[in-house]
Amino acid sequence: MSSSYAVTRPAAVGSIMVACISDPLYMLSSEKDHAQANVQAHLINDKMKKMPIFKTMFSNLIHYPRYNLRLEEKNPVPPFIDRRWRGRHQQQLEALQKLAISQPSLQIPQIVYEDPEVNGRNRYKYFERPFIPFHKPLPLNVAYAVAKTEPYVYPSITSDRSRSPTSRTLGIQTDYRDGEAQTDPYSPEYVVPLGSIPELLTLATLTWGRGLPAGQAEVEMIERAREKRAWEATLPPLSDLSQVEKRRKMMDDMERKEWAFREQEIEKLQEVRLEVLKKLLRRREEDQNEVDVNRLDTHWFNRQRDKEERVRKIKHEHTKVMRKLIAKGKNVEGKLERRDVIRDYTDYAAQPYGPLSRIGYFPDNHSERYVVKNHFLNTYEGLLELEASLPDSVTQPRIKAPKPKTTTTKEGFIKRSARLDMELAQVHQALLDKKNKVKEPKKPLRFLQKITKPVPRPRTPTLLSPSTVSWIEEELELAVIFLQKLIRGRAIQNMMFEGKEKRLELIRELRTTHALQEDGKLLKKAEKQVTLALQRQRDLHEHKLSLVENHLAWIEGRALVNMFDFLSKELVRLQEERKIHAFAMLAERQRRIREAEESGRRQVEERRRREEDEIFKQVAKVHQSTVDSYLEDVILNSMESTAEEQAREEIQRVAVEINDIAYEMESRRTHLQSEEIVAELVYGFLIPEVQKISVKEKEPCRSTAIHFLSADTCIRRCRCGYPRPVAADCGSDVVTVFICSGLYMRRAPLLHPENLIGYICSPD
Repeated sequence: MSSSYAVTRPAAVGSIMVACISDPLYMLSSEKDHAQANVQAHLINDKMKKMPIFKTMFSNLIHYPRYNLRLEEKNPVPPFIDRRWRGRHQQQLEALQKLAISQPSLQIPQIVYEDPEVNGRNRYKYFERPFIPFHKPLPLNVAYAVAKTEPYVYPSITSDRSRSPTSRTLGIQTDYRDGEAQTDPYSPEYVVPLGSIPELLTLATLTWGRGLPAGQAEVEMIERAREKRAWEATLPPLSDLSQVEKRRKMMDDMERKEWAFREQEIEKLQEVRLEVLKKLLRRREEDQNEVDVNRLDTHWFNRQRDKEERVRKIKHEHTKVMRKLIAKGKNVEGKLERRDVIRDYTDYAAQPYGPLSRIGYFPDNHSERYVVKNHFLNTYEGLLELEASLPDSVTQPRIKAPKPKTTTTKEGFIKRSARLDMELAQVHQALLDKKNKVKEPKKPLRFLQKITKPVPRPRTPTLLSPSTVSWIEEELELAVIFLQKLIRGRAIQNMMFEGKEKRLELIRELRTTHALQEDGKLLKKAEKQVTLALQRQRDLHEHKLSLVENHLAWIEGRALVNMFDFLSKELVRLQEERKIHAFAMLAERQRRIREAEESGRRQVEERRRREEDEIFKQVAKVHQSTVDSYLEDVILNSMESTAEEQAREEIQRVAVEINDIAYEMESRRTHLQSEEIVAELVYGFLIPEVQKISVKEKEPCRSTAIHFLSADTCIRRCRCGYPRPVAADCGSDVVTVFICSGLYMRRAPLLHPENLIGYICSPD
């Protein structure tokens, strides 16, 4: 029963890791990355090998180890290749370019880029398609050959799968930004000494974003505050009563200045607001104009589209109508019929099966000419005759199984010795074919064309120190010497091999002849003893070298152990340092978040405090205005009541005095004086007033004349001694005349309206 096993090959990681040294196109960002890649390449390529110690080979004690660990160096990079970072030249060039700005006389080496030779030797590089590890659909008419695998080897399941990368670089979006995490600058705690008033405390109202960082307005405010403090220092003290007026005058002047400055600030603020309002109005007008233009453009576009759609429909309708008219014109006589497709294909005499030649189609072009008429194929006798004429190998094939060239076992497997002999024979035949192969002469070129080679570029100068140049020259010299040794040794080996092959028969003959001679045997024995002695010496030398190497390996192992211990501790320290740094960053972010929250709470508290202050001011203002209005009403009412009382008292006093004077005059007045008073009243007050009324009314007033007549009659009757008229006989006209004369108003406190008629008509 045959056993199967899978062969796995290690991944070629070492060749990839040393690419930073051997590959000229491999670039790294910095010298630090180059050193890290070099260390990783050494750690991956080199392996630790156990070197047993002879004296303590079977020891199990810790202080007597059985073996030492030795670093088995495997350096795939030749020593003549430069292991330094290639970006140093680029840094030097950038430094020279920066110096050239300040020193124009400095010469900068020009950067010469190599010709890619797209149409030359590098043309094949520009036709390579990238390998994309995704499923590709196969063409329909392409059949791929089955891959041949080695016997007794199963293909790996994961060989066809695309290997996913071990790491990926992803971009992330954080939740915090500088603008969101910005808080007020940190203000440390402070202590104010006794008796001192720092100027900085007067600026405590300025906060970040509200006055800080300070601008021109804040600087002017600070200067005004300083001037005010200096002015306050020049004020006379309150204890000096002789300078109170001077202090009050200075404070009034300062208050007027502050009010004037405040008015200027308000005017400036109003001007700024007016400018902002103008800009907003202008922007709104522009936006409205833009909206109107867009609306008009949209309306015009819709109208144009409707017009084009109507034109297209009209054209389509015109084409359809014209097509119908043309069809009707063709069938004027009414003889045309519609084609019946089913009838055409059911009738084998129709056009699809037998088209007319005038159409240009000829289905049968005398095909009977090409019919092959053969006696051997058309008749049975011809077939028998043809079969008899053929040899037996055609009708009766004889196939024999080939005999195996090598011996096999009973189960049919090839022996290992036979397989090795067959492989050796194949290799020998291949070597002979290669040796006897005659080189074919080169064919002449059909299209000979001279290709002019480009002028070689000058070598790029490099700025190297003398020590670096000497080290590079030494490395190059060692590399050249090593190559010369290899080439010379290979040439001598080839010469010896060719001479041995040419004189192989003579060598065999000499071996057979010398074997029969005793002297030759003695010589061979002596040579054997010499060879054994040399072997013993070589063994002793190798043993000494092994001891030396063991000691060196022990020393190297101890140094490596110390170095690895140090590196492991450094790695742990770096990891802990990164953890601490991460914790510090988290703490810093938490601190910023808390500061942001604290600043938010502080702003809310400040806003709430300002609102409470404003509410208190408004309430106090309302209370003050209420008290002022109440006091004003009380004072006005008291003034009005006092004035009214005083006026009443004054009027009563004056009325009493006038009444006394009137009674005294009445007691002294004679009949003639009474008539004079009545006449003066009538001619001074009554008649002019009546004339005014008549002029205003501009029409004869009969009632006025009656009033005058009645008044005149009463007066005459009184003068002539007629009896007094009764108040009812005199009528209301006399009362009206008397009131208009103004007498009633003068003597209102003395006479009652009911006694007025009697007073007028009385002879006294």
